[in-house]
Amino acid sequence: MPEDDRAGAPHDTAAKPTRAYVLHPDLKAAQSRRLPEHGLAEAVSLATALPGLEVVGAEVVRLPKAQPGTLFGSGKVAELAQRLEDIDLVLVDGPVTPVQQRNLEKEWGVKLLDRTGLILEIFADRARTREGVLQVELAALSYQRTRLVRAWTHLERQRGGFGFVGGPGETQIESDRRAIDEQVIRIRRQLEKVVRTRELHRAARRKVPFPVVALVGYTNAGKSTLFNRMTGAEVLAKDMLFATLDPTMRGVELPTGMKVILSDTVGFISDLPTQLVAAFRATLEEVLEADLILHVRDIAHPESAEQAADVGDILTSLGVDPKVPMFEVWNKLDLVSATIREQLVEQDRHGIFPVSALTGEGIEPLLRAVTDALDAERLTETIPVAFADGRGRAWLHEEGVVTAEEQTADGYDVTVNWTTRQKARYLAL
Repeated sequence: MPEDDRAGAPHDTAAKPTRAYVLHPDLKAAQSRRLPEHGLAEAVSLATALPGLEVVGAEVVRLPKAQPGTLFGSGKVAELAQRLEDIDLVLVDGPVTPVQQRNLEKEWGVKLLDRTGLILEIFADRARTREGVLQVELAALSYQRTRLVRAWTHLERQRGGFGFVGGPGETQIESDRRAIDEQVIRIRRQLEKVVRTRELHRAARRKVPFPVVALVGYTNAGKSTLFNRMTGAEVLAKDMLFATLDPTMRGVELPTGMKVILSDTVGFISDLPTQLVAAFRATLEEVLEADLILHVRDIAHPESAEQAADVGDILTSLGVDPKVPMFEVWNKLDLVSATIREQLVEQDRHGIFPVSALTGEGIEPLLRAVTDALDAERLTETIPVAFADGRGRAWLHEEGVVTAEEQTADGYDVTVNWTTRQKARYLAL
């Protein structure tokens, strides 16, 4: 993929918007936490998050079972064709096989994009760091390898990206899968260099004994707004899905004077494409390194509990240690009714903090709890280190946890003030 055709390419804002229609298949056999209406609303939000698209219609399509050739039954395909006469792009909120995509595009005479393709397009538009761009490109190649996308000459070029939306002049991945595999190898080599650089930065941070606090949560839960409120930074914070795609880290001084590193991460979403889960694992490594996790929830959302369950599933799949302390931050108090707000604020729930990142309400109690949790987690111990264990002794000093050291006949008695995570890492050396 040429350098100028990746994420971050300039948009042609004067171009005519692509008219899009959103379909949410509701399969009877499929098990889902979501109501189909809420699933449709999320799909529309995803579509509106992509520049150059104008959503002109949306509907839930109830299916007894998926048809292997066209997904929908022949009658439904014909019925939908009448509503799609003036449409440029159909977005299907779910998986669509290459065969189904080809047949539906032929029947309807429009370009079709499934949920994975749409999310990849959004990520392509938003990624800004070198690592983010490469990870999205790798995920897109994995997706394209199974469905080689053709150009659609009747669509005007809207923006940079991967060509899923299409348009004249938009570069397409070569039809030869071997060429795609060569690009995958090239990108992985570039990613290895970037990841090594990130590891050097992470190693440098380990020498400064500041705890890491990671913000996680469903996309659009308000993590970036909370990050800005806590750090005074100006990270992009919009009422939009996937406003943050690259990890952002800032030092924060808590009310007691304790310094921590706060990490803002990519928002999670249900049915995140498997290609992206793998590609963004390195980005989410900040969560694996965290001493405390703040799970930010949009408490005003009708499916807040279902979103929280999805976040929990993803954290488990990433391998986050269940022993790492986690607080739930119930955000967007400013959007709930006065009655519900009063109930949320007055009820004292352990590990749950109702806040409004927008107005600042509830932030002070959250910061106090973060301070108490990190203070409580640190242990002061004296451990014996043999003369022969030069590596272990060097590691303790690099971490900055040594407060005293006394030489003995066999080595050193080293007094350390460390977190349980640091202790576990030392024991694993």
